[in-house]
Amino acid sequence: VQLQASGGGSVQPGGSLRLSCVASTLSLDYYAIRWFRQAPGKEREGVACISRGDGGTDYADSVKGRFTISRDYAKNTAYLQMNSLKPEDTAVYYCATDRVTVCDTDQPPQIDNWGQGTQVTVSS
Repeated sequence: VQLQASGGGSVQPGGSLRLSCVASTLSLDYYAIRWFRQAPGKEREGVACISRGDGGTDYADSVKGRFTISRDYAKNTAYLQMNSLKPEDTAVYYCATDRVTVCDTDQPPQIDNWGQGTQVTVSS
């Protein structure tokens, strides 16, 4: 497994979680990193992106102001800090590497690697 997502769990509405995406045999240096999620019965959707290099970010409107994506080149890891969680954030979350290295672009993502999903459940 080249990418491993972790950090999911069950929280109450308003709670926080931090997801991690660790690369083992793969260097994240050459990619933008994206987080996606898929809720039951729904299509997978992009949540957040962080560019290679300048670290520019992009977010889905549904998570703007609540989620923060970051990356640590030294640890070869990306993160997704999720605050003010809502029940509609419940989904399996996946990280992925994107050969399109800039997030703010009209080019569609070119995903090379997917991490195993991690379940996030927001419920009272």
